[in-house]
Amino acid sequence: NWDFKGMNVSRSGSGVSWLPVLLGKQKDNNCNTPVYIQILFFHCQIIQVLFSSNPLKLLFLSMRLKVILLLLAGCTVHSCNHNEADVQSDPLPSKKKRPNIIFMVGDGMGLAQMSSAYLYKTEEPNFSRFPVVGLIKTTSGSHKITDSAAGATAFSCGKKTYNGAIGVDMDTTAAKSIVEELSEHGWNTGIISTSSITHATPASFYAHVPSRMHQEEIARQLVYSDVDFFAGGGFKWFLNRTDSVNYGDSLINNGFILDTNSMEGSIADGKKPAYLFEPDGLPGKHLGRDDFLSRATQRALDHLSDSEDPFFLLIEGSQIDWGGHANNGEYIIEEVKDFDNTIGTVLDFAAADSNTLVVVTADHETGGFTLSSETKVGPYKSIYSDYNSVVSTFSTGGHSYAMVPVLAFGTDAAMFSGIYENTEIHSKFRKISQ
Repeated sequence: NWDFKGMNVSRSGSGVSWLPVLLGKQKDNNCNTPVYIQILFFHCQIIQVLFSSNPLKLLFLSMRLKVILLLLAGCTVHSCNHNEADVQSDPLPSKKKRPNIIFMVGDGMGLAQMSSAYLYKTEEPNFSRFPVVGLIKTTSGSHKITDSAAGATAFSCGKKTYNGAIGVDMDTTAAKSIVEELSEHGWNTGIISTSSITHATPASFYAHVPSRMHQEEIARQLVYSDVDFFAGGGFKWFLNRTDSVNYGDSLINNGFILDTNSMEGSIADGKKPAYLFEPDGLPGKHLGRDDFLSRATQRALDHLSDSEDPFFLLIEGSQIDWGGHANNGEYIIEEVKDFDNTIGTVLDFAAADSNTLVVVTADHETGGFTLSSETKVGPYKSIYSDYNSVVSTFSTGGHSYAMVPVLAFGTDAAMFSGIYENTEIHSKFRKISQ
């Protein structure tokens, strides 16, 4: 009876150190060493102990066992390698598709503007469907109060720049936009606006000019961009230009289908829809504009989602801002209601798709808009505030410094909570898209 306590019977033991070379990868391949090899392996150790005083006999027996082990181990390794090959022949799990990103900008929409939907809509606003809420700071690179150009460039390019700048930094150097970057990586992209498509906010996602006033140059850059869908106003910047160039023909030559009358009809494969319905901006909602924003959004969603590739879609409710500049409460309220209806269209798509991120925010607040209690005159000419009567009041005809809300829904929505700079919107989009 031999006491083997303390003996080195590991695979790397003396006398059979060559065996792990044969079997060393089996553990990594989830392949267990057969019992018969383990038994023979253990007997090699015993032989080494029993015949250590007779080198010739030890050599003879060891060589015979080594031959047997080589044959058995070779079979085992072949079997393990065969299984490994079988596993590798199976297709790897497909890489998760990057989420679609739908970015909605209510130009000039502060908390009071958003609140008007709760006061004046007959149904619960779609704003309530967002589970994530944040706030952004809106200062530009040149001013405490931003304009739409610098505000949109912060979103599109992640740069704080001077008021009036479109897609350029403080030194007027072009900064690549999120639309351009995603297009380079195979994403489909679209832009919708109730203003001219060459206006400050939409322009900042595809153009690079030192001043927002250069709308003819902005239009030219859109013609040669990689944008796959756009809809809005502003056909005069393409067709009735001061340089007499007809960029309608250029749009067609660059793969677009230009329509200035309707968004109906089929879209030929490989073509990019371009809808321009007014010489400049569209009419205000309070002046009779139809549900263009919702219809254009649905058209874009149908077109951009008809592909395996993800898409980025910018939707601007432009004229909330214009109502603020005009100090016109009705104008603001109707634009916000229209914007909220469009949010409903987007959220319905995102909920059904399950791999879409929706972010709603504003570039700044406009008008110092407030839903105030109405001031009335009581008995004996006393002045009082009627808390059951709400009226629109304004503190400025321009923009204000106030932070603006961020609402997020869908994939990675949690990233948009908190209080942060407007440029962080761009950073978060880039992180999500990588």
